[in-house]
Amino acid sequence: MRSDAPLGDDTIVALLLAGLIFLAALTLGVWKYLQMIHPERHRAHPYVDIAHRAALLYSFATLLIAVFVELSGWPAAVDLAAAGVVVAFFMAAIVSYVLHGWRRDTNNQFHHPVRGTTAFMTALIVGEIGGFAVLLAGFLQAQLL
Repeated sequence: MRSDAPLGDDTIVALLLAGLIFLAALTLGVWKYLQMIHPERHRAHPYVDIAHRAALLYSFATLLIAVFVELSGWPAAVDLAAAGVVVAFFMAAIVSYVLHGWRRDTNNQFHHPVRGTTAFMTALIVGEIGGFAVLLAGFLQAQLL
């Protein structure tokens, strides 16, 4: 059933991504649980735990982003690009945590960083803060100015 005031396509995409990340978080929770019930350890690998928690937090952060996308005054393409950059980095982080949990290769990915780690982290910082700043500016422009 569709409402009389449909959401924009950019908002629908952001909400769908929030839902998919939340579903991934729930699935990662099962993996974490299966490691926690192991009779010798009773705890998950640190990066399995981090992946689960990060996915939960990022799913709600993506939901917040969807609200700013909906209330932004920028064109849908601008909002979708800004949200896409932020959410892409969220998902990349989750994937990296899953890989470290799967490999059980470290409990701190910055202890022995691989080539490109600093460049990736710089891009992540600029992309997440910049992408959200665009959405916040669009919100301010549409709702307060």
